[in-house]
Amino acid sequence: MSPVTFAYYCSGHGYGHATRVSALASHLLRLPELDRPAVHIVSSAPKHVFADSIGLGARYRNANIDPVIVQPLAYRVDRQQSVAVLKSFIDKKDAILQTEVEWLTEIHADCVLSDAAFVGCLAASTVGIPSILVTNFTFDSVYSYLSTTLVDAPVSHADDTHPHFNNLIPDIPVPSTELEPLVHQIHAGYRCAHLLLRLPGYIPIPSFAIDPSLPSPEWVDPLTNRFHNSVFASLDDLPSSPSLHPPVGYRGVSRREPARQIMPIPLLVRSPSPSVYLPMGRSQLLESIGIPSQYHDPNSTRILIVSFGGQMFRRPGRSGSATPSRRASRELSPVRGSFSHGSPPTVNGFVHGNKDIAFGRSPTSAKGSMFPHLQIPTALPSPSGEEHAFVFSAPRLATASHLWIPGAPPASKPLTTPISPRVSDGPLFQTIPPTPAQIESTYDQAYFDFEDIPEDDDLPRLLPDPSWIAIVCGVSKEQWNADEGGGDSDLPDGFFVAPRDVYMPDLTAIGDVLLGKLGYGTVAECVDSSTPFVYVSRPLFIEEHGLRRLLDHDGVGVELSRESYEAGDWAGAIETAWRNGKEAKNSERKDGAAGFSLKTREEEGGKLATMIVRWAETWGGNTA
Repeated sequence: MSPVTFAYYCSGHGYGHATRVSALASHLLRLPELDRPAVHIVSSAPKHVFADSIGLGARYRNANIDPVIVQPLAYRVDRQQSVAVLKSFIDKKDAILQTEVEWLTEIHADCVLSDAAFVGCLAASTVGIPSILVTNFTFDSVYSYLSTTLVDAPVSHADDTHPHFNNLIPDIPVPSTELEPLVHQIHAGYRCAHLLLRLPGYIPIPSFAIDPSLPSPEWVDPLTNRFHNSVFASLDDLPSSPSLHPPVGYRGVSRREPARQIMPIPLLVRSPSPSVYLPMGRSQLLESIGIPSQYHDPNSTRILIVSFGGQMFRRPGRSGSATPSRRASRELSPVRGSFSHGSPPTVNGFVHGNKDIAFGRSPTSAKGSMFPHLQIPTALPSPSGEEHAFVFSAPRLATASHLWIPGAPPASKPLTTPISPRVSDGPLFQTIPPTPAQIESTYDQAYFDFEDIPEDDDLPRLLPDPSWIAIVCGVSKEQWNADEGGGDSDLPDGFFVAPRDVYMPDLTAIGDVLLGKLGYGTVAECVDSSTPFVYVSRPLFIEEHGLRRLLDHDGVGVELSRESYEAGDWAGAIETAWRNGKEAKNSERKDGAAGFSLKTREEEGGKLATMIVRWAETWGGNTA
């Protein structure tokens, strides 16, 4: 029997899909030679994101194979533009499907893996080969949730003259009657899949389980913005065959199909390098970012990683190059060796190639847009369905009054920085229940002993105390140069920037707390490295309910209201997260230094890869 050939479809929606696809492809390609399959990755995510697996022999093809949810900011969803993108894609679906059918035939694919592009499953069924979904959610439930009556209203803010707060797009629910026929086509594509490899952080997959069914707004209690108890109960049970939708049958051929099945699998995540848990490796990584040596000792310095990640991938520029730009001083690349294959370059949350090209549109006119410093024409999609590119003009990373975090709204810089902890407050939304207040705590004097703590603890603070530093990720070359120019940076004290191609699992591993949006890639890497996670909710993306559950079970998660984030009032949540997770973090650092964690992930990944190959040998094209 010849080696199995997999076609692996990867959604272009965000960074988490790409990292876990590359992780599983790498496990497949590390199998012994007799079992080692051929792996073809197809995605609109740029090639360099899959560098790990491509280095092991995976082949890459760039193609627009799924629609994306439009997120103008890390925790906001543009419902109307998301539906416009979906309609444009559905209009072209038949032509896209035909291209994929011809490509699968050309490469002699035996089985399709998909995370989580429905067209891949549909194309496999048309060719007459099985397909496997590898995911924690599917986009039929995501798009269906755009009809929820919960409204993501902007919070009030003291700096209401700032264009960000004046020009946020209004959040208007999409009528379910408009969504249902579009969502049905996505759902029908997923119904063609035979096996669901369900990742941790999962929510209901309605194309497999009969209950709960779409529409997904019915899963959520509008009074609490949490799943109904019945939905949580459904997640605790592995559905038996009678609880699953039956196979739909191959569209193109008549042959035996496998029974549909849901199989839980471990996290798919890139693991940190063991070297970063050792003093020399930690110092090498910090030195590569430009962190002075006095901040390298974990017993005297705590590190906050600030990373809001990319919002969506689009096809790179025509040059096809994704080589990061470099600088002679504080070079925009990490130390060679352990710290390679980094996160995709981002500008304000959009992933781009070497020309900083992305696709999208401005929520208002260019003159009155939410980001007046960005050059964003209203261009996606055009009436003809074509996509147009725009080029971002990045702002400075910090000004006298604001801190600009790539992918997120600006955060106010407090005028003073007291070090006494305080309680975070303020509603998360005007029409969504408020974020619970953070628990007030005191300092751990075993590590820190500060005097002259100010009595006034009621002012916003970015960091808990002077023992903390912050490393900001996703910074573009333009932002880097602007803040480095003339040595007159407006970054707050203790803030540093990381090169945009830094290897995020290593940086996450050395962090004591990470602040970011609630997405799979960040959650998985925090859980894997036992890094406490302070997150800002994005409640219109229904995946977050599963990710909260994962953090509650396997990690440490503390919610920070967007009002507190934008006010620069981070310190209370950061300290709470650190205190809740410090014991697990210290234990993980010991295990990581010994290589235990990496060995466990490699063993789990090898067993999963072997199972997938055996399943494909039984049911795939090789059996025809």
